[in-house]
Amino acid sequence: MGGPGDPPEGTPEGGPGGGEDEYRSVVFDESFVRAARLQEFSAQERIADHAPAVRRRPPLRRGLSRQALILVLLIAVAFGTAIYMGVRHPYQNPASSGPPAEPLRMTVIPLAPQGKVPGASDTDHLYAQSPAAQFRIGAEGIPLPAARRTAHFSDSQVTNALSIAKDYIVRSSLYPEVLTGDQVRPVRVLLDPDQLDQFDQSFSHPAADGRHAPTGWLVRFDPAQAELADRKIRVQGTLQAAETDSSTLEVTADHTFVYALRAVGAGAEQASLFTVRRELQFRFDREDLRLNQVQLVVSYVQAGPLSCAEDSTNRLHPLLAGQTAKEGGPAGTDPYATGGATALCGSLAAGSQPKV
Repeated sequence: MGGPGDPPEGTPEGGPGGGEDEYRSVVFDESFVRAARLQEFSAQERIADHAPAVRRRPPLRRGLSRQALILVLLIAVAFGTAIYMGVRHPYQNPASSGPPAEPLRMTVIPLAPQGKVPGASDTDHLYAQSPAAQFRIGAEGIPLPAARRTAHFSDSQVTNALSIAKDYIVRSSLYPEVLTGDQVRPVRVLLDPDQLDQFDQSFSHPAADGRHAPTGWLVRFDPAQAELADRKIRVQGTLQAAETDSSTLEVTADHTFVYALRAVGAGAEQASLFTVRRELQFRFDREDLRLNQVQLVVSYVQAGPLSCAEDSTNRLHPLLAGQTAKEGGPAGTDPYATGGATALCGSLAAGSQPKV
């Protein structure tokens, strides 16, 4: 039974509260209307053209969404990477990118003293009375020159080559564990892999053949004979870099090192100076620069005071305070032998020793 004021038959179907109440939540906004495929003609259009009440609208043309574009780009990059990886294997040997490193050519010349080796208990006094009085101490005596770019190498690449060369010189000439010990690893880790076999053979089977002398690779004394009396080693010299071709840089080093040594054992108070001049030539390709490694191609060493009769191939056997050189030249020198290098020897100039 209807309520007061309602028609006897109930609320009309099209009236308020009728069957259309369930569609009140549906909102036909502007985007919904624009997306409709059918569009009603206006009254004017229907009068003029006698057209049907509605017409079909062309579908909306929408571009690709941003997510779709990103997906397409990722697929293209992945496809290009797959092709690149197939053409060039990512794990190919870097050494194959250039010619192999040349073997090191080395010369070690002992310098004999003229008379007794001067000595003193005060190492500072020894240095002050020698030509090394104005030398710098340690790595400070190996300053890097101003780096200038070349035709095919940038400033940073030239600087890197000079820095690696300096690092090799410091490790092979100034590290105490190398000088008076058996450590070779600090030097070995800097070498181009192509030179490692020659380096290892030099220490396992030393030979005076201009190729396999440990003293051509680094400075080391006989630890049973001499020890450092002062770790403040005096150094002076120069570094120069130049481009030899479009793929190679060369660094030339010329340094003089002066060590204060004393005899091993109790009661050895007198110290003496020992001088080593090293002229080294380094070579770098781009792979060496990238991996911070070096090719040592030439090593020319003069060292003394030494006895020419002593073998300086494996270790240096310095003459210490109060000692004199043995008579005679290097043992086993055969000018008719063609299988090895002829031994060389020189003498220290009078002014190269301290005046004590």
